[in-house]
Amino acid sequence: MAGSGAPTEFAPIDARGLDVVIVAGTWHDEITAGLIAGAERVLGESGATHRLVRVPGSFELPVVAKAALEAGADAVVALGVIIRGGTPHFEYVSSAATDGLTRVALDTGKPVGFGVLTLDDEQQGLDRAGLPGSKEDKGAEAAHAALATALTLRALRG
Repeated sequence: MAGSGAPTEFAPIDARGLDVVIVAGTWHDEITAGLIAGAERVLGESGATHRLVRVPGSFELPVVAKAALEAGADAVVALGVIIRGGTPHFEYVSSAATDGLTRVALDTGKPVGFGVLTLDDEQQGLDRAGLPGSKEDKGAEAAHAALATALTLRALRG
């Protein structure tokens, strides 16, 4: 599993005063629901205000993430699930989502927590979704990264 070296626990974050939008695709509902639950748990524990916006799929994450940040959100947590199939579609969507979300963060100067799972099969997603029996919680990790980065940027900017 690629999670080798990842922190096993996150230090609590006081993010009161931050406004965060979770933008989540609708594909692979069980995995996505786990990702959302993990992100909402971390955001709730931090004291950040947050809301959930659903989009059709991972390809649509960047444009909605950008709109949320331009509308005043301090950070976005982008959650999606892309499972490899027998066509190049996987590579195109994975690349578009990754490149698009990176561009959104750089163009807006605001953090985008990256919780887009690019998988070979559904089991890999179940193992990473923060569900009972999962080995990892990528939704929680993405939320924590977004909060920590937003607070770092706030401190740097005074």
